[in-house]
Amino acid sequence: MNKYLENIPKLPGVYIMRDAAGGIIYIGKAKSLKDRISSYFNADNESKSAAIITSMRKIDYILCASEREALLVERQLINKVKPYFNAMWKDDKSYPYIKFSANEDFPRLVLTRKKLKDGASYFGPYPQVFYIKKLVHWLVRLFKIRPCKLDFSEDKLPEEKKVKSCIYYHTEMCYGPCLGKITSADYKSKIKEVELFLNGKFRKLQDKWESQMNEASANMRYEYAGELRDRLYAIESMGERVMISEITQDDIKESVERADSIKDLKYELKLKQMPAVIEGFDNSNIQGTNAVASMVRFTNGIADKKNYRRFKIKTVVGADDFASMREVVFRRYSGLIRKNEPFPDLILIDGGKGQLAAAVSALEELQVKTPVVSLAKRNEEIFFPDKDKALVLSRRSPALRLLQSVRDEAHRFAVSYHRNLRAKQFIGEK
Repeated sequence: MNKYLENIPKLPGVYIMRDAAGGIIYIGKAKSLKDRISSYFNADNESKSAAIITSMRKIDYILCASEREALLVERQLINKVKPYFNAMWKDDKSYPYIKFSANEDFPRLVLTRKKLKDGASYFGPYPQVFYIKKLVHWLVRLFKIRPCKLDFSEDKLPEEKKVKSCIYYHTEMCYGPCLGKITSADYKSKIKEVELFLNGKFRKLQDKWESQMNEASANMRYEYAGELRDRLYAIESMGERVMISEITQDDIKESVERADSIKDLKYELKLKQMPAVIEGFDNSNIQGTNAVASMVRFTNGIADKKNYRRFKIKTVVGADDFASMREVVFRRYSGLIRKNEPFPDLILIDGGKGQLAAAVSALEELQVKTPVVSLAKRNEEIFFPDKDKALVLSRRSPALRLLQSVRDEAHRFAVSYHRNLRAKQFIGEK
């Protein structure tokens, strides 16, 4: 981390902290950006700074002429973006901590909104409650921490008749301390790594687990080696390096505008959730030859080119846009189902009612429930599967501009692929 901090200037400015998905979680100002940002990495585990660092994966900053200008920019951005942590400490809303009851003979891992001086270790607070609940559930299963609420000690176990049928023990989700199946010392030894995990010490865990996995495999303890392999895979994406870069006020403006366009699109299309991930489709052919199609993906309003896909039409003879659209939509989402990969929040089809109906037919056969609309070029009409009347938005609408960006990029990508195939065919004919 130090080599990245070295490049930060000791000048007034505003810093923007983002999570792994690129979302802004905190905005702050500083007389010296380098000193202020550096202070976060030296904070103790109980400070607000530590809570931010737990969620933060990227830092951007804006240079300002003075500390006063930084204050004005900070206020403007906070009012516009309303980041999680700024809002949390402004309204004093109660967010949960993860509590690790290390003071007990058989510690537990639970969520709590109260931080007590009871000898337990607390991590947080965390503003994204839904995700933190899932994390705790996963950690309990991963480390086989007892999930029950029973209050007992090594010297005073519960009555056997109350716990002998415990489903957690019999399904090997728990070591069975309530049944005397493990000592307090052994139990703590097996789950002590959870504190390394919660403190973000992924590298230490990875080194340890890799060594243990290799040793277990060499000794033909394949089941244990497989468990360690799964652990390594699970934390692979959680130790991402924090990146720092300079951005301008124009960059922030564009970021805010993208966020506004996503919110506006949700409102205009009456979607249940934010269309953070949009996949757009288009076909391309000339007189029915070299029929191809493209799929592009936009994430948080930005072209996600590593997730673009190209398709050669396989089942359609001649220039049939409807049948071609049905084929590529079916191939795309049957593939996601087969690989158990997540679906986008919105599917956009380039065309009118016919192309949309073809796509809907494929999605219905696959029982895919993702919202889908089409955008026709002539009047920029938005068509819905269950409505006869199209939606026409203002040409200045942020929602329409976002859909146009996806549609135009899908068209460009399809035409580019088609031209490449035509060029190869021409060379081959020569």
